[in-house]
Amino acid sequence: MSVLGLHHVQIACPAGSEDALRGFYSGVLGLPEIPKPAVLAARGGAWFRAGSHELHCGVEADFRPALKAHPCLLVEDIEAVATAVGAADGEVRWDETIPGIRRFHTDDPVGNRVEVQQA
Repeated sequence: MSVLGLHHVQIACPAGSEDALRGFYSGVLGLPEIPKPAVLAARGGAWFRAGSHELHCGVEADFRPALKAHPCLLVEDIEAVATAVGAADGEVRWDETIPGIRRFHTDDPVGNRVEVQQA
C-alpha cells in the first residue's frame, strides 16, 4: 500500500456562503471554480482547483470557522497575492517564524484560516 499524494482538502462553510467564497477563492486568489458532481451539488458548497489539487468548501450545519487548521496555498508572487488580499479588505498577517519561508495568513469570508506561501 502506498499513498500517491493529496487529491483535495476540504474546509467547512455555512450554507449560503458560496458567493462570498467564490469572490475570495476565485476573485481574489485566482483559483478556478470546478463543477461539483450533480449528486453533490445539491448539498451546496463550492470546489476550486489549486494547481493539480482541489480545495473543497463543504456546507456544515453547525459551522464554526477553522482558526488553527488551514490549507496552505503555494503562489509564485506572494507580494501580488498579499496586495490583492489587502485590496479586498482582507487581513494579511505576515509570519516569519520559519527561516527562509515567506508566508502570511489571512481568513476567508467565513473566518477560516488560510496560509499563503511563496513557492
